[in-house]
Amino acid sequence: MTRYLDELDVMMVEEGFTTRDLLESLLLKVAQTVRTKTIAFFVANLENVVKKHVRLLKALPRVKPFYPLKCNGSKGVVQMLAGLGAGFSCTSKTEMAVVKSIGVPPERIICTSPCKQISLIRYAASQGVRLMTFDNEVELGKVARRYPSARMILQLATDDFRSSNHLSVKFGATLKTCRHLLEIAKQMNIEVAGISFHVGSSCADPQIFTQSIADAHLVMEMGAELGYKMHLLDIGGGLPSAEESRRRFEETAAVINSALDLYFPEGCGVEILAELGRYYVNSAFTLVVNIIAKKEVPLDQPGPDEEEPDGKKSFVYHINDGVYGSLGSVIFSNICPIPILPKKPPPDLPLHSSSFRGPTGDGLDRIADGLELPELQVGDWLIFENMGAHTVLAPSSFQGSQPAQIHYAMSRMAW
Repeated sequence: MTRYLDELDVMMVEEGFTTRDLLESLLLKVAQTVRTKTIAFFVANLENVVKKHVRLLKALPRVKPFYPLKCNGSKGVVQMLAGLGAGFSCTSKTEMAVVKSIGVPPERIICTSPCKQISLIRYAASQGVRLMTFDNEVELGKVARRYPSARMILQLATDDFRSSNHLSVKFGATLKTCRHLLEIAKQMNIEVAGISFHVGSSCADPQIFTQSIADAHLVMEMGAELGYKMHLLDIGGGLPSAEESRRRFEETAAVINSALDLYFPEGCGVEILAELGRYYVNSAFTLVVNIIAKKEVPLDQPGPDEEEPDGKKSFVYHINDGVYGSLGSVIFSNICPIPILPKKPPPDLPLHSSSFRGPTGDGLDRIADGLELPELQVGDWLIFENMGAHTVLAPSSFQGSQPAQIHYAMSRMAW
């Protein structure tokens, strides 16, 4: 654990801390670091990540977690999960290099990009990362020509219509094509080590896991008929994250355990993996932004049966981060994040229609519309909770924006 956490700057705080508890000292720290302007920043609760890991191992004892860096590639999360023994799924050379740089062995890395560039295949080969996913004949041929000793994982399409993010629209082989792909792999003398699937983010119907695990079992039987001895099953992600009900998490885990016991009982020789991103990080990250501009706009005209609101106004606020930066999840996950004021306002303050925009002039840089809030001022700080998934991205050069700083925190007891 220690070797993965070298040089990680973590604030040691009291157990049960909240972002609001740390906000005053963090704002002072930000002001001292950047004297000419305010910048957005994250508070990352690494203790939350650790608790999620422990909870997962208890609920799904047969599952080995692999963390997808595309969800949140922040240094603290990667190093913490590496220290806890998790594996990693990588979709680019940059992600793979990050994981390798902290000493994660190649057997704990999967190259999961379904559309791999030739340079990524060659880099994986140079680093000894043998596990790779595929879902079509062309992708299989690319790997066969440049990395014949790779161990391939066939990715299946799933019935993910009830998930918030439908991955099977773009990725995954249907059951009708699986036998053909396995036959082609056999002709190319490529090892197919296992099967993977992903039911989509925040899956609302845990029974989709049962059907997907059953489909994986069927395809493994196809492989056995062709002489393959598959020993890996990657059940992807889709587990409820912390802000969702604990009961739903436990129900989903129970469904998965039952399906595994039925189709892949202990002792069958199949290792179970899961790629969990949002589950680990979504509730662990809180984004803090600053209002940089404000404009009063005309109120929408009331309908014929509505009264003119007395003293109500409408404001558009621009903040110092947006959809091209830390709030990219607004587009990726189709969410409307609700800002929280650092201090609870007096109950008698009038509420106004409040909309929020990012710092760019782009019309797509819209964060939220029509929220009922007290009148705010330029320079006020706002808090967005549950901002860990698809928010910590590579730096953007769009109109000179810069990535938000990350301040890691953890209680001494948990550390």
